[in-house]
Amino acid sequence: MLIKNFKKDNLEVSVFDTRREMGLKAAQDVRSEILKLFKTKDEINMLFAAAPSQNDFLQTLISYKDIDWTRINAYHMDEYLGIDKDAPQAFGNFLMNALFSKLNFKTVNYIDGTAEDVTKECMRYEELLNNNTIDIVCMGIGENGHIAFNDPPVADFSDKVKVKIVKLDELCRQQQVNDKCFENIHQVPKYAITLTIPALFEGKKLFCIVPAPTKANAVYDTLNGKIEEKCPASILRLHLAAKLYLDKDSASKL
Repeated sequence: MLIKNFKKDNLEVSVFDTRREMGLKAAQDVRSEILKLFKTKDEINMLFAAAPSQNDFLQTLISYKDIDWTRINAYHMDEYLGIDKDAPQAFGNFLMNALFSKLNFKTVNYIDGTAEDVTKECMRYEELLNNNTIDIVCMGIGENGHIAFNDPPVADFSDKVKVKIVKLDELCRQQQVNDKCFENIHQVPKYAITLTIPALFEGKKLFCIVPAPTKANAVYDTLNGKIEEKCPASILRLHLAAKLYLDKDSASKL
């Protein structure tokens, strides 16, 4: 059940009674956008976040039988450095298990967190993004307000690059433990590759899915704080085609 709908600056916000209803509506809207784009484009480019917060949305999205996934190129927005290539916590593996292996995408473009030359890998992925405009971004917000791995200490609304190496904030690393991705913070990598905020912002349509009580503070700051790097997700209020989907838990402080 939809509890409320409102706008904050340019950002459309919808609050649902349950996490499942939130995920269902987000998937319905993404499906509609895909089918709309197919009317004018032979293929489209989609960017996905890897996190348990996306599970309800992804499970619904992959159930639609009227989407021709062979016309979609898939990308993801961040990856740990120094993690084993087969580790289930690796974001590429998360998305492979939840999405990429279940559908016949035209291409799946992974960030390689095991690359010997990490700088070169950032440049390689940036070139991909330069050559392929992202039509749809499916994303979340972290407990510290991060989008992708743009934590407050490293977030830059005016980044000159689209892909960069970052040191992860301690709150961000602890979130990975809270999400039960790792047993303790010592297992969580300290560095990652991330798409920058300008790279995310280049997406034509942004669909941001944010459930759970652990995100309530970040959601409040996103919508009610200043638009500044202290809460990176606050920049979503300036995008001309962004939607934020919440459940009653993540919206509890609004």
